[in-house]
Amino acid sequence: MIRALDAFAFSSALVACAASALAAAASRALGFAPQPALLALVFCGTVAVYCVDRVRDLTRDARTSPLRSAFVAAHRRELLGVAALCAGGALAAGMAADVRAVAVAGAVAALGFAHRRLKRFMWLKPFYLSSSWTAVCVGLPAVASAPPPGLARLSFVAGAVIGTVQANVILSNLRDAEGLAAHFGARRARRVAGLFLAGSLACALLGPAGTQPLAALPLAMAGAVAAFRPGERFGAWVVDGALLAGGLAAFASPWR
Repeated sequence: MIRALDAFAFSSALVACAASALAAAASRALGFAPQPALLALVFCGTVAVYCVDRVRDLTRDARTSPLRSAFVAAHRRELLGVAALCAGGALAAGMAADVRAVAVAGAVAALGFAHRRLKRFMWLKPFYLSSSWTAVCVGLPAVASAPPPGLARLSFVAGAVIGTVQANVILSNLRDAEGLAAHFGARRARRVAGLFLAGSLACALLGPAGTQPLAALPLAMAGAVAAFRPGERFGAWVVDGALLAGGLAAFASPWR
């Protein structure tokens, strides 16, 4: 079971499922039925970007993520093959969804492939990563469908909630002793993550009709913050798993 969970997390499948779940939840919050082609674009694009990044940055990651690095080193060729297949799948799915979605996804992919250089600027990392996730999970559904009334306000609120991923980045930095954790310590960094989550929760609950189910995301992430442990598997399984659980709960919620 541990080997299966490691493979699910370290192959980037878990984070790709989380992104797809959040895109589906955001689609419902914006008033759209989730498009299968759009969800395929999100999944395939996420796998392609994350797999390439982890293979390229294997040496650096070996210090902070030895278990994942060992998995990537052992399956380097397979992961690059999967990344190539998913890149082609993302392009095909994007064209099937909407050509504007391809443009948005391409811009985010370019930022993702630059992550290896950008993540040296630890203060920027939570912001550009959360912006990328917001563009994928909220921006793609917004541009790929006919705009309903109030789309701008709905998109703003949904984007603010999806920005909860900043807490995910902060928790990852806690384990690696980077970013906020390196400067202020674990306790203060967790408080900052809690503030992000409180703001996201307020946006979801006080936002226009349809955004309330998105409250499941900051609530799921709050559980990860409260139970935080510095182990690598906790980050891979629980912290990223909270994104998946929150996205699925928000999508399936009957509260509309």
